[in-house]
Amino acid sequence: MDWITLLRSLQFDFIHRLTSGSLLRCETEGQYSELTIISGERLKILRDFCWQMAEKYKRVSPVRDVFISYLKGKLGEEVVKERLADLITEVDYEKRFGGDGKIDFTLTTNPSVGIEVKSRHGSLDRVRWSVSSEEVEKNAVVVCILIQEEVHEAQSEYHLFLAGFLPTRMIKLKTGRIAFGIEQLLYGGGLRCYLEQYQSTINYNESRSENNHKTQILVARTIVNQNNQLLIVQPEFDYIKLGNDCFGKGEYTNAITNYSEALKLYPNDAEIYYQRGLSYYQLGDYEEAIADYSQAIQINLNDAKLYIKRGLAQYQLGDYISAIDDYSQAIRINPNVAVAYKNRADARSNLGDNQGAIEDYTQALKINPNYAVNYKNRGIARYFLGYQQSFTKAIQINPHDAIAYKNRGNARADIGDYEGAIDDYTQVIAINPYDAQAYYNRGNARYDLGDNAGAFEDYTQALKINPNYADAYYNRGNVQSEIGDKQEAIADFQKAVEIYRKEGKLDALKDARGRVLDLQIEESLDILNF
Repeated sequence: MDWITLLRSLQFDFIHRLTSGSLLRCETEGQYSELTIISGERLKILRDFCWQMAEKYKRVSPVRDVFISYLKGKLGEEVVKERLADLITEVDYEKRFGGDGKIDFTLTTNPSVGIEVKSRHGSLDRVRWSVSSEEVEKNAVVVCILIQEEVHEAQSEYHLFLAGFLPTRMIKLKTGRIAFGIEQLLYGGGLRCYLEQYQSTINYNESRSENNHKTQILVARTIVNQNNQLLIVQPEFDYIKLGNDCFGKGEYTNAITNYSEALKLYPNDAEIYYQRGLSYYQLGDYEEAIADYSQAIQINLNDAKLYIKRGLAQYQLGDYISAIDDYSQAIRINPNVAVAYKNRADARSNLGDNQGAIEDYTQALKINPNYAVNYKNRGIARYFLGYQQSFTKAIQINPHDAIAYKNRGNARADIGDYEGAIDDYTQVIAINPYDAQAYYNRGNARYDLGDNAGAFEDYTQALKINPNYADAYYNRGNVQSEIGDKQEAIADFQKAVEIYRKEGKLDALKDARGRVLDLQIEESLDILNF
């Protein structure tokens, strides 16, 4: 599960608890709290500052309006200041006259990283926060605060909720401003961690940039040969580039030589080991390739491609068990890489694990249907062809065997024969017009062929037969999203969310929620663009 999906899931839980009042509260500065209460002397200090600002700008706007506007902003800033503490710059009420509408805080360790705070009062289902393109450009995150009480000069206490945050890199503007609701935010408990990781990334990139700069300004070394001729030796930073150039030309031995020189300078660079491993693999030296991939893995344990490549080298040596272990680790790191499933299927096939191979080939095809056209000489063709032949024999024995037609349709769909699959599902429907799954499967095949109208009809028919068919709602939502009917798509995804929740299908639930959120963001952008 990626971090965005996790924070979205936590956000939905937070929203549910926000309506019931069951919130996390911590009064320790620097620690996370969903609820912050500001009152007493602390509120008085904020009020005094805001009245000063109101007096200062009374010629521009009515005093009361300026006061309320500043107080909303300062209340939100106080929440963020308390939660992030020394991670960010503090508000100095004597010197700092608040944010200028562009940046409210910066990271203490890096003043170039801005944090924008947005404070709003309103009902949970209608409150919206908005940012401009300039604010998005100048800040790393936008932090949203929800104020429970209406802000005015006589209020004695405020209950403030850290409604969530959005990294500005996730905000895509088609116009100069965008608005979003609480469901579109990420859970506030991940804010500190995100900023710390953001800072670490900047430090790393700056370090790499500085090192590159230092390397590039090296003066080329000169030597004199036996003939008293002056020779210029390339500076060291060229070894990686020379290695890459050689690899691109197919000069793998020279590539290895250059990568080896580069590793003397950068002995902890996993990418150089990886590139040298690729060169050894191309030369058929699989043992050396495995050694380099293993060294890269020791430096970077969470790079799926390293395990996939090492698995390939082990497969070439006939070590299918080790290859399967590596492919499995790659899948654990990233379960959406089709080649990892396909390679593991090849290895399982060589070990005689036919059922495991079929399952992996099937998953590879689900992720990347284009694999189907390349399987003429691979095990998948043999297995699925055998399946189809057995179903065909069953149909010949009993032409009214709906299950055989359905299974053959599934096998055809798995290898990309969508026309054949549609024919088989149509036969199932002719035998049993109340088979919701047959309509659903035929809808999937039609969708894969680009027949959105046909797919929509089949999903709708499946839902008439089974109104609780969550997958049919989800896939019909995909169709309606593609044809531009976002409102209907959102309605279908929300219906899928309800059913997935009842059925306890958490992964599907989170995915459907994510689709709803994405479409709502698109809708808000469309409205602003309009």
